[in-house]
Amino acid sequence: MWNWVHQLSEWAREDTTFAVVTVTECKGSTPAPPGAKLLVRADGTFHGTIGGGHLEQLVLQDARACLARGEARTFRYPLGAKLGQCCGGVVDVFVEPVNHGPQLYLFGAGHVGQALCRILEGTPFRVHLVDERAEWVQSPLVPASVVRHEEPWDDFASRAVWDDARTYVAVMTHRHDVDQDIIAFAIQKPARYIGLIGSDTKWARFRQRLEAKGMPARQVGRVQCPMGLPTGGKSPQEVAVSIAAGLLQLHHGLAPGLAQEAGAQPAPAPLLSSGE
Repeated sequence: MWNWVHQLSEWAREDTTFAVVTVTECKGSTPAPPGAKLLVRADGTFHGTIGGGHLEQLVLQDARACLARGEARTFRYPLGAKLGQCCGGVVDVFVEPVNHGPQLYLFGAGHVGQALCRILEGTPFRVHLVDERAEWVQSPLVPASVVRHEEPWDDFASRAVWDDARTYVAVMTHRHDVDQDIIAFAIQKPARYIGLIGSDTKWARFRQRLEAKGMPARQVGRVQCPMGLPTGGKSPQEVAVSIAAGLLQLHHGLAPGLAQEAGAQPAPAPLLSSGE
C-alpha cells in the first residue's frame, strides 16, 4: 500500500487545499478494496488509486467539485455499462476536503493581535501570526494552535498561499509605514478580506498615498478600515472581539465580502491607531 499518510502530511504542511477520497464499502466485483485512497488537489493533481479507469476519472471529478463547494459527502458508483465497466459491483466512497477552512494572515503580534489569536481559538480560522519581534510573536499569551512566523512580513507574504475564498488579512503592526507596505502588497493578491486597524483619518492618508503611487481605486477600495463590528469598546480585548465577530460573520455568510467598488465605505467600527 502506498504511503498516503506521508503525502497527506506534506500537503497539509503546505496549506494546500485537497480532498481525501476513501473507498468505504464494496459490493460484488470491484477494482479496489475498502480503505483504498486518493488524495486530490483542486487543479487535478492526485496521488493514489482506487482502481483506475472511468470510475477513477469520475471520482476525481466529483472530488474536485466537493473542493469547490467546500463540502464533505459520500458517493455511490454502480460499476455497469454507464461507467464503461463490466465489474458489476458497487463502490461507495467518502470525500473529505482538507485545509479548506479560512486562513487569517495576521500581521502584528501586539496587544490586539495576541487578543485576536485567543478569541479565534476554537473557530474555523487557522491563524498565521507574523511579526519579526521574537518577544511578541513567541509570547506565552498566544495559543499553541497559532502558526507563528518570526520573520519580516515580506518574507512570509512572498511564499504564502493567497486564495480569494480562504485568505483573510488583518494588518496591525507597530509601525504605520509597515502597515502601508503590507496593504499595498495585499491588495494586489487574491483574498476574501483585507482589513487595516486604525481610524478613518489613518485610512484617508493611506488611501491618498496608495492612489498617488498608481494603485487602482478598485484595489484600494478592497480594504476595510476601521475593522470589526461596532461594539463601543476600545480596549485591546474589546477591539479584538469586534474584529473576530466581523471575520466570523463574513466567513459564515452573514456579511458582504470585500468592498469591490471604488469609494465603497466600510462599516463603522471601534477605532485604534496601532496594533500595540
